[in-house]
Amino acid sequence: MTARIKRAPLSRDRVLESALALADAEGLQAVTMRRLGDELGVEAMSLYYHLPGKDGLLDGLVDTLAGQIEYEIEHAVASRAGGNSDTALTAEQDWRAVLRRRCLAARRVMVRHPWGPGLLASRKAVPFSVYLLFEGTLATMVRGGLSYHLGHQALHALGSMVLGFAQEIFSPAQAAGDVDPDAADAEFEAVATALPYLAAMVAVEMHDNDDPVLGWCDSQTEFEFTLDLLLDGLERKRLTGS
Repeated sequence: MTARIKRAPLSRDRVLESALALADAEGLQAVTMRRLGDELGVEAMSLYYHLPGKDGLLDGLVDTLAGQIEYEIEHAVASRAGGNSDTALTAEQDWRAVLRRRCLAARRVMVRHPWGPGLLASRKAVPFSVYLLFEGTLATMVRGGLSYHLGHQALHALGSMVLGFAQEIFSPAQAAGDVDPDAADAEFEAVATALPYLAAMVAVEMHDNDDPVLGWCDSQTEFEFTLDLLLDGLERKRLTGS
């Protein structure tokens, strides 16, 4: 008698794991309930027992990304404090170093999943898992001596950098990872007369195609430059009490 291959039972985690792998391989647009059913060898309707439709699936993917970011943060912070992440957050002398590690840890997740920024920007409501990331960011700043008022201003200034990417200025669709430098060049060349300074900037700053970006101008160098600029400015505000 031929032995049957025992299939793992369907679960929310298994569906999201498959959705994550599919998005990484083919982009977020490939992630549909029907396609996931095919990937998992079940009817698409079976997925609704675990995730309430496409919106529930996308919110679940956000939770998955947020969980990966939290894991990266805990590893990055704890590695600098002998394995104790709580001690790192309370005893760290420079809050900027902790916050910088948090943002760079989040970025590592976004670089692994370049469709992530587009997904996060598409959600109508902020999932609780994302609020937890901002809670940790604010806690780091308050423990470092920033007032709640300055912390509020800092959250506005940092924006999506807490989640590991810089929000696109010109083409939000490219934040999903669909970078087309040639199309970007053509777009700005068409309006070069009306926007000469922007066109000149793009001509100077356009990166090579193999630059690991999350958008046409979101390179690692520029991410870190902006992050350090903001953190240093916030520290000056903290010291002056203004």
